[in-house]
Amino acid sequence: MIALDGTPVLTVAQMRAAEETAFAAGTRPMALMRQAGAAVAVAVGRLAGANEILVLCGPGNNGGVGYVAAARLAAMGKKVRVAALADPDSEQALEARAGWAGPIEPLADARPAPVVVDALFGIGLSRPLADEHLAALRRLVAAAMLSIAVDVPSGVGTDDGTVPGDLPRFDVTLALGAAKPAHVLQPAAAYAGEVRLLPLAIDVGSDVSILSAPQLSPPAVDAHKFSRGMVAVVRGRMTGAAQLAAEAAMHAGAGYVALLGATIPEAPHALVRRRFDPAALSDSRIGALVVGPGLGRDDAIREVLAATLATDWPLVVDGDALHLVSAETIAARRAMTILTPHAGEFAAMFGAVEGSKLAATRAAARRSGAVVVHKGPDTVIAAPDGRIICAMAASSWLSTAGSGDVLAGAIAAMLAGGRDAIDAAAAGVWLHAAAAQYLRGPFIADDLARALAAVRA
Repeated sequence: MIALDGTPVLTVAQMRAAEETAFAAGTRPMALMRQAGAAVAVAVGRLAGANEILVLCGPGNNGGVGYVAAARLAAMGKKVRVAALADPDSEQALEARAGWAGPIEPLADARPAPVVVDALFGIGLSRPLADEHLAALRRLVAAAMLSIAVDVPSGVGTDDGTVPGDLPRFDVTLALGAAKPAHVLQPAAAYAGEVRLLPLAIDVGSDVSILSAPQLSPPAVDAHKFSRGMVAVVRGRMTGAAQLAAEAAMHAGAGYVALLGATIPEAPHALVRRRFDPAALSDSRIGALVVGPGLGRDDAIREVLAATLATDWPLVVDGDALHLVSAETIAARRAMTILTPHAGEFAAMFGAVEGSKLAATRAAARRSGAVVVHKGPDTVIAAPDGRIICAMAASSWLSTAGSGDVLAGAIAAMLAGGRDAIDAAAAGVWLHAAAAQYLRGPFIADDLARALAAVRA
């Protein structure tokens, strides 16, 4: 079992294609099923300890993996039982069941066990669970001390992360071969619990991957404040929001941060205050601009935003600014742009998400020509070239006013430091989540901005 950080994410179609490629190269389907079942058995055996294990097997290949795992667990000396909802309906599943020497209980009548393994349905299920199957699964998971799903929890939408019906939540999910969208997209990810990857002998590749920790080196020995990156934050109607973004940029490692358009006596002395004017915007030392936190939406602000968009500096667009610009306006910029919308801001700019958040965010990035950080409990970062980085669920204490302003500042610091747009966005998202984990919670955005320094170090 390994963590998902940095690994590819495959849709159902991509996973099937990877399997077919392996089969075409000479791998027998049954050999792959045995490999998966053996890996599940080792993982379940470690997690279950001396407790009795109940493996729930469905009629398809996921059920076949369950039968193989049950047989391996029995051979390992574990106390294991099998319950099935139907007879196998594939050649491999039939062969796998033949390898299980013990009795098979009907799913509806199965007795609970301290450890339950859901191998009912895998990634291919495209309909809600039947009521009787759902009732049995819920009963057995509720009675278990530990619940483990094989590949994905039965019933969730593999590609879009939907959860039709009142499905049970699992403690652990063992992803076979590669992570799937359901492991990172909400609400399904919350039902998967802790996700661990079981690699298989197939080649898996994708332009979608899981966020991993960035390389955050200390400044070079000959560094100076401008070589570390200058961030300029445009102040709007709510000065505190812009100040949060500015302080976040400082604590995330920017060497010089200027707040354009305000004099704030209570701000840190290290924060430079400058007028918002053409001279400030044309400062050749600027590595990244931030506009949007607390900006406002009146006509005067629209002029401020237009002047900011007209610059050639890398730009982070957040908050109110996302309600005032179009994708086409952003696409016309010559410099790199990062958009950081939450769900409401995304809908205002690109329309409501229908289907997969991955697909919607990728389409938004292509349309705008910008990197889009689609924030939420399942933050998705997409680049115009189609690459996507998915962040696993972060601390729920991030649901506090100003946390988005902090994220904008952290991303700007990474951008000003010389990273390209998608790498800067990913590093900022990682820092933001790590700062929340460092604080544990509850916390306020001011605490979060300061905690960036601790995790950056």
